[in-house]
Amino acid sequence: MREVDSLLSGPTGQDSSPVTRLPEAEAESPSSIPLRCVFSVDVEDWYHILDVPSAPPMSEWDRLPSRVEENLVKLLDVFAEKGVLTTCFFVGWIAEKYPHLVKEAQGRGHEVASHGYAHKLVYEMTPTEFLQDAVRSRRILEDLLGQPVVGYRASGFSVTPKTPWFFDVLIEAGYQYDSSVFPARRGHGGLEGSGYAPYLATRGGKSLVEFPISVKEILRLRVCFFGGGYLRIFPYALIRRMARSVLKEGRPVVFYVHPREIDPTHPRLPMAAHRKFKSYINLDSTEQKIRRLISDFDFVTFQSLLAKNERLLGG
Repeated sequence: MREVDSLLSGPTGQDSSPVTRLPEAEAESPSSIPLRCVFSVDVEDWYHILDVPSAPPMSEWDRLPSRVEENLVKLLDVFAEKGVLTTCFFVGWIAEKYPHLVKEAQGRGHEVASHGYAHKLVYEMTPTEFLQDAVRSRRILEDLLGQPVVGYRASGFSVTPKTPWFFDVLIEAGYQYDSSVFPARRGHGGLEGSGYAPYLATRGGKSLVEFPISVKEILRLRVCFFGGGYLRIFPYALIRRMARSVLKEGRPVVFYVHPREIDPTHPRLPMAAHRKFKSYINLDSTEQKIRRLISDFDFVTFQSLLAKNERLLGG
């Protein structure tokens, strides 16, 4: 473990707090490199697309036809074919309405983590609202699981310079790690200046490990190839090549997917052409890409990756 030469002001925009990189990978054989991949599932329904005028408010969610049950079970079946364990970030509202899905994921050996309760953008909440939302989701999941929930992911990776309090509040909410930082430009903000590799954020004597979404620098541009619309748009050969390149740099590759992305016939929300393209392009090829990824790479959960670095948390 080594200290970064300069302290990271990073997401907080306040006084810098120490940020420590996770241990760099030692020389690895090709067969061991894939063990640094994580596949994550953001468990939400087709109507949870963010920041479009047609997205229904929470008051209407209960009346809409659900596809999350069928799609999540199908995804878990796909992962089971290769014995892959994932981290499932559940929207708290989904967990409350479909508790059997949480128990299904747990029963199959997957890690269950929090995606907040109301699937709201972080920068549209006050620190108090965010704390209440993050705690509510964690408690719902822990009541269902009978065990601690240690991981969190913000809706839309919406940690930005507008949320300088994010890590402080998330630590207060009782989480040990986060995977919300998108270290590149994106529609919901992102943190372009953030580091690529996992790091330890320390606030007020307490710490939290950040696992940023994986990006690769191409011609000085930070590009994601590994989840959501990026995974659907780019050809598989390029995704595999970029994943191998990230692994050779000693960083874990964080893949992510939503259950609706393996369901080409799910209902559509009206939206502008550019958002429609990003939200619905290549839905018919996502499942096949996932099958190829879990054949070409090996995966661990975030919790498993965290357990190997307990000393960063004082363990």
